[in-house]
Amino acid sequence: MSTFDERKDAYENKFARDAELRFRSEARRNRLLGQWAAAEMGKSGAEADAYALAVVQADLEEAGDDDVFRKIRADFDEAGIDKSDHQIRRQMEELLIKAAEQIENEG
Repeated sequence: MSTFDERKDAYENKFARDAELRFRSEARRNRLLGQWAAAEMGKSGAEADAYALAVVQADLEEAGDDDVFRKIRADFDEAGIDKSDHQIRRQMEELLIKAAEQIENEG
């Protein structure tokens, strides 16, 4: 195998690992976000777990984070939770960092 082929394979492997890490981090972020939002709405136990799962599933509606944001925003509005769009998006960013760190520390 030539050096070019080895470099190409290494790049493709890194791309695949990075994509997997991103997917896993976003899924974990969504679960953490769901747990945070559930606590904000006064949910606990099985009800909070079910809500966190619903947030994870909401991310499957379309590419990007907007579907998750819209779910949290709508649920907060319905529950009368006073959080700005900025506060929700900031929580999403912080939890993505936390999720990525947790995954890196696992492996």
